[in-house]
Amino acid sequence: MLSFLGLEGPLSRFEGARVVLLPVPYDGSVSAHAGARHAPQAILAASEHIEEYDEELQREPLACGIHVAEPVESDVSDPATLVMRVRSRCDELLSAGKFVITLGGDHTVAVGAGASHAAHHDGVSVLQIDAHADLRTSYDGMMFSHACTARRLGEARGVDRVVGVGIRALSQAEHAFLRDSDHQAFFAQDLAARDEAAWIDEVVAALGPRVYVTFDVDGLDPGILPATGTPEPGGLGWWTALRLLRRVAEERRVVGADVCELLPTPGLHASDVTAARLVYKMIGYFVPDSA
Repeated sequence: MLSFLGLEGPLSRFEGARVVLLPVPYDGSVSAHAGARHAPQAILAASEHIEEYDEELQREPLACGIHVAEPVESDVSDPATLVMRVRSRCDELLSAGKFVITLGGDHTVAVGAGASHAAHHDGVSVLQIDAHADLRTSYDGMMFSHACTARRLGEARGVDRVVGVGIRALSQAEHAFLRDSDHQAFFAQDLAARDEAAWIDEVVAALGPRVYVTFDVDGLDPGILPATGTPEPGGLGWWTALRLLRRVAEERRVVGADVCELLPTPGLHASDVTAARLVYKMIGYFVPDSA
């Protein structure tokens, strides 16, 4: 397994690292194109070619130490088993005092990771950046399909609310569920017509004091990151997404995160780099020890 940023020595070792990246090479619930199981390795490989110095933050976030854990065993036919395995590994890492960023894999991995964080921190709000509502009761006969991620997270013990941002694809049943539940969705077409600072204020206000961030990369516009299994036009821009994440980190305590649904594709190496940069930005924004 590769390290992040090519780190070696004390900054990459478990004992001295504040951040642990947990790879989950799984895509057993995808509904379109398989291949997201290769994303963790692609993100780590691409990270070796990004700058350690963050020009926005004017520091090197890697100073907190970044360890890459052994991948979660994910060669299973039952996604519910995968969810339990991810939760168990996150439980161990959180108990060791680590800040965990899970690297999917398809979005199902967020269910186990988010549930673990909610239990460990005695309640969280989930900020879901995504093209899809992911609020189906089941999909293709699976309750733990990637199309059900937000629904399962909302049902997890300790999750007080799920707030979706960038949503632009959902079923009629999901729309009805949104209308009648505590879930909130900020639709991409509405955000495009509004003042960015104003709607970011509303997103932050909708979140509780502790936040878990689940970032499906199809939440970004495919012109920025086309290598994903279920792309939808009209997503968030790069700088808009970063301003949202930074504001949330400034106003709330972010306790953990995941990055999912990258589909490494020949000729689209820029998408791998974008995902790696997103992970590094999250470390810089979310982890106080990186200051």
